[in-house]
Amino acid sequence: MRTPAEADREFWRNALVTGGFTAIPRWTLDPVAGVAEHETPIPDDLVATMCRLAEELAVPLSSVLLAAHAKVLAELSGEHQVATGYVAQHGSPPLPCRLTTEPGSWRALLLQTYRIELELLSHKDFPVDDLRRELGLSEPSFETVLDPTGAKAVTDELVEHTVLWVGISWPDRHPVLRLRYRTDLLDAGSAARIAGYHLAVLALIAADPDAEHGRQSLLSAEELDFQLNGLGGPCRELPDHRVHELFEQRVAAHPDAVAAVHGDRQWTYRELNARANRLGRALLARGLRREGVVAVVMERNLDWMAAVLAIFKAGGVYLPVEPDFPADRIATALSRAGCGLVLSERGSTTRLEAAIDILSRVQTPGVRLLHVEAAYAEDHAEGNLGVDVGPDQLAYILFTSGSTGEPKGAMCEHAGMLNHIFAKIADLGVREGEVIPQTGPQCFDISVWQVVAALLVGGRTLLVDREVILDVERLVDTIVDARAGVLQVVPSYLDVIVSYLEHHPRELPDLHTVSPTGDFLKKELVQRWFAAQPGIPLVNTYGLTETSDDAVHEVMDRVPDCDRVPLGRPIHNVHVYVVDENLWPVPLGAPGVIVFSGVCVGRGYVNDPARTRLLFMADPHRPGQRLCRTGDYGRWRPDGKLEFLGRRDNQVKIRGFRVELGEIENALLRVPGVRDAAAVVTDGTQRLVAFYSGPQPLDTGVVADQLGKLLPGYMVPSALIWQDSLPLTANGKIARTILTTLAGQLDTDTACRQEPSTPAERRLAAAWATVLGVPLDQIGRRDHFFERGGTSLSAVQLVTTLDREMSLTDVTRHPVLADLAALLDRGPESRPAQPVASSSGGSD
Repeated sequence: MRTPAEADREFWRNALVTGGFTAIPRWTLDPVAGVAEHETPIPDDLVATMCRLAEELAVPLSSVLLAAHAKVLAELSGEHQVATGYVAQHGSPPLPCRLTTEPGSWRALLLQTYRIELELLSHKDFPVDDLRRELGLSEPSFETVLDPTGAKAVTDELVEHTVLWVGISWPDRHPVLRLRYRTDLLDAGSAARIAGYHLAVLALIAADPDAEHGRQSLLSAEELDFQLNGLGGPCRELPDHRVHELFEQRVAAHPDAVAAVHGDRQWTYRELNARANRLGRALLARGLRREGVVAVVMERNLDWMAAVLAIFKAGGVYLPVEPDFPADRIATALSRAGCGLVLSERGSTTRLEAAIDILSRVQTPGVRLLHVEAAYAEDHAEGNLGVDVGPDQLAYILFTSGSTGEPKGAMCEHAGMLNHIFAKIADLGVREGEVIPQTGPQCFDISVWQVVAALLVGGRTLLVDREVILDVERLVDTIVDARAGVLQVVPSYLDVIVSYLEHHPRELPDLHTVSPTGDFLKKELVQRWFAAQPGIPLVNTYGLTETSDDAVHEVMDRVPDCDRVPLGRPIHNVHVYVVDENLWPVPLGAPGVIVFSGVCVGRGYVNDPARTRLLFMADPHRPGQRLCRTGDYGRWRPDGKLEFLGRRDNQVKIRGFRVELGEIENALLRVPGVRDAAAVVTDGTQRLVAFYSGPQPLDTGVVADQLGKLLPGYMVPSALIWQDSLPLTANGKIARTILTTLAGQLDTDTACRQEPSTPAERRLAAAWATVLGVPLDQIGRRDHFFERGGTSLSAVQLVTTLDREMSLTDVTRHPVLADLAALLDRGPESRPAQPVASSSGGSD
């Protein structure tokens, strides 16, 4: 039987084996090789209090210093488990020391640290190399070293290989905290801040050793003010008008200028305004009240634009619904939003009518459907409505994916919408008379600014059809021919455009700004863009539907020098904090949760108070302001820009749309024969793969069809994998890491696969491997492009990769590799010209 000492030793050995070292944030704008020092006196009264507390707890003062250092490292790294080097006696090399700062009181942290220090001191006579071997450690590089034994007790050689060394010296019996740091990684200001954190910990311990340390901030008043105010977007007064009122001013200024173009149709400002006013009066005639929700179930066309403006003018709330969404999802959105009126058009109502029928059986009164054709026929007046609409009035509701199986309807106000549009106009350099392509699907938040921004600068909105977007050559031609000045697309589609331009270099004479949005922007794509179009800046954007779309912009005229592309700085009238779990800002450069405050923050989720409380709350730092907590981790950089570090939950982006994997899993559990389910996204290719268990495997085509009735096309997994049971973690949860690995190694019947045999088949297989992110040896001649994870977007990428030797229609009509290769062998002259097929996979 093990003694307590042996148990402690084993615990400590295991703790050390699991950790290397704790990385602290690099913080300098001027990295210069060398070592510098910073000294801060420790007040005598604070030391006296520390000594009394140490005596009371029967621990040495060194344990108090070690606990303080551990807490500082935890704050800097964002981790409860931290590692450092510890100098056990004067002049000796540091020993590897791993500590935990799990939530609790300062007293508990001190006692726990003392226990670990005792274990460490029992090894002090071991040569460091022997200790590392005993603990099973490889050669560690100490990020930090704590030396409580005296000043400069470590060699310059060791300091040169250590980011930060912290020691206590006692000149004239007055204690001094001394930091030595590498100047290529830290600057003088950051060293002073870190010294301040150490003093803050000691002061907090002295003030109340029984306080919960996780709820106390180490930041100075100056740093807190800088983070809360200095890093916010510039204050800029918004006009006391709504979007539709600013549009009306433009109508009065130049009524005969072209406002909107769709295909071969166009409307002037006068015509668009008249149509919107007539629709608005039709809505008011049907009893629309202030903030009454009106759903618009239409394709993106001129009447859709008029419908959006009409709702704003009438004081209603715009709710976009795509016509090809499943009837159940449409019914859920209408019901959750409390929608009583629906604007649609003939030809877009098949699934809508089914949804209304569902609602008519479960709620009273039902939803009333108004066709725009009928509203126009009522011959309402064309003058402006003059309805009073306030800045805090609800403007629109956008439904995003929900982890419980039901979508969440984010509510955004007029002031937030206008603030975002003005930021787009400013940071994208939108000029008077600009042509802005409208490319985002109706339920994608970028669609809001794309449809109305041009109307505020006397420009025109160019409505781009889905089939044009899915043919990259036609899209580029459209941008050039229409003399579009700005373009916003998701990074995956920007990749398609870059690939096309790499194969077909051309001038884009009027395009002056391109803005990737909706997903993480990789540096490699930025490099390729500037290689292809060095004179056209990129504006990286970041935000949430809940924050009125993008709230952070990064304007780039060249490839950034850093490893990651920055998210940028907050737009005007927006504040961004990087905080801990208690909403306290973390030290500059430390990782934390990104939260938003200011005019951008919406009201929450419509008729969903429980989920609203999880993300929306009062801003504790700005009375009267709302705060929105994201699911993202980030950090501040020394240049004052925000950097994205990753998500903290299982929410992902698929082709720019935010997707809760839980919603897919809940839909899959509704399929008969499915007992358990889990959805994951493969690394790199961002391919949706679902695993399920049940009595027996199901027909994947049938399951996919059933999911298609419950979910939008972009949320239907590209692969469905049956297993006897899903792997579980030690605590009984689904082991998503294992499933993600399995999804990445996904192979369809390798043993039975027929290898590509002809030159055309081998060429196609290589192209598939590149586009789909699948190993070349896992592609067979009878493989189906879309069953291997292909989407509308990846089909466009395939056509571009093959230098347009085949069309998108060829890929969709001949998705089997061997069949497509045979078509490729015959050449384009053997195929009749075909129109580009539309796709339901989204227009991004």
